[in-house]
Amino acid sequence: MGPFDYLVLGGGSAGCAVAARLSEDPRVTVGLIEAGNDGTGVAIRAPLGFAAVVPWGVNSWHYCTAPQAGLNGRRGFQPRGKALGGSSAINAMLYVRGHPKVFDGWAALGNPGWSYADVLPFFKKFENNENFTDPAFHGVGGPVNVMHLRSPSPMNDVFLAACQQSGIPLNPDCNGAVQDGCLAAQVFQRNGERCSAAAAYILPHLSRRNLTVLTKAHVTRILFEGTRAIGAEYVQGGESHKVLASREIILSGGAFGSPQLLLLSGVGPGAHLKAMEIAVVRDAPGVGQNLQDHVTSVITHRSPGNRDLLGLSLAGGSKIAKALGEWRARRTGLVTSNAAESVAFLRSGADEVMPDLEFEFIVAMVDDHNRKMHLGHGYSLHVTLLTPRSRGEVRLASPNPRAAPWIDPGFFRDADDMRKLVAGTQRALDVLAARAFDPYRGKMLYPMDRNDPQGIERLLRDQADTEYHPVGTCKMGPDSDPASVVDARLRVRGLQGLRVCDASIMPFVTNGNTNAPSIMIGEKGAAMIREDAA
Repeated sequence: MGPFDYLVLGGGSAGCAVAARLSEDPRVTVGLIEAGNDGTGVAIRAPLGFAAVVPWGVNSWHYCTAPQAGLNGRRGFQPRGKALGGSSAINAMLYVRGHPKVFDGWAALGNPGWSYADVLPFFKKFENNENFTDPAFHGVGGPVNVMHLRSPSPMNDVFLAACQQSGIPLNPDCNGAVQDGCLAAQVFQRNGERCSAAAAYILPHLSRRNLTVLTKAHVTRILFEGTRAIGAEYVQGGESHKVLASREIILSGGAFGSPQLLLLSGVGPGAHLKAMEIAVVRDAPGVGQNLQDHVTSVITHRSPGNRDLLGLSLAGGSKIAKALGEWRARRTGLVTSNAAESVAFLRSGADEVMPDLEFEFIVAMVDDHNRKMHLGHGYSLHVTLLTPRSRGEVRLASPNPRAAPWIDPGFFRDADDMRKLVAGTQRALDVLAARAFDPYRGKMLYPMDRNDPQGIERLLRDQADTEYHPVGTCKMGPDSDPASVVDARLRVRGLQGLRVCDASIMPFVTNGNTNAPSIMIGEKGAAMIREDAA
């Protein structure tokens, strides 16, 4: 296979965008290599499918963290997408960009071109928004379809009413002029199907002669001549292959995959590479550092007999069976749910410059990432800390490319994170205690007392975990920052012909779900590559 002008390693949210945009130029050839399947299976296309299969490792790398001191020594769960489309093939599809101050903060750290004014055009470029068309904030005609749910649960109205009764205002569009407030979620869907990055960018363009897509192909190493990246090794069907790139290699493996592959290829902290008996191509101390993730608590209530909620019961099973038929016939109904059907953004204190808490209302009882099932019906509220101070790292557990990386998010390493999440959980308990829920509220699955912050903290240490938003492990930064891995053009420092283009380049995590910013990074990265080649 190949050689190619451009080689994209990883077919996730950013990688799909990069490969598609570069291959719009018929004068260049583009190769895209993805370790997972082609991203077309019904468990991906049917929006609710992720809730049934991802907890058990289907279409996912199914990682676990190192034992977390902040979680009483527990290992956290870290599913990441293993299919064309990456984590956009297995996530809850929420369309959230993040507050403008996030991106202005990236630019202020010494990354020109990454302010909100700079990145907004790329958000709008990829967007085809069916509901909001104000050209100041939204795009129409882009490859990624964004819409409100076709068949939302009536319980969303209950949640939104409870938020307003608790002092959280209604704000229909968190991606518009204001982020704060509660709203019905917009999702990455088209015609009742998941609109993954693969469905948006790659599957419609497989006929392009200059675009080659390999799936079920595991990249094991980037190849170098001196300090120039020239190709990659990959394993497909049990056989090892090499492929070359004449212009650039774009690494899009995500917050875990990108640092892992750099380390396997000899780019990273020299002492760690030597300990793994890997020849050092470049001693880059920042590779794998700066890991950030959103940590979440979950409050779950039973709601006996409530058929407007997903549940494990005879009636619930019958409803799902009928819903499958409805989805096959009309692409409507329960199967189009993303589970997290409405959200709220709020601030833990008046001194916060942007929302630092997110509530996601789940129309089902969720326990341990849906790996623990409970009979009956109920609802849950994810309470997520959006601006964590804690930092962790990714490094190799083994020089074997097929071994999982060593992942340490460092949850609650900074005590302020626990303080804020306890406060956020108290606010969430106020919402769930509002009168709008009175007709529906049953017992808590794990009881919490709003006025017992120490008890809430104990429960969080026993049960809190990721909201699936790891970023930052190939940090973007200026020359003066020795921990930066890439510059503002996403070029790996000290090397030639190699960029990183995915969520790993974020200097700090966005205050919201990370799929939309990852696609934006792919769009902007592709534009910079084309500019630099001109």
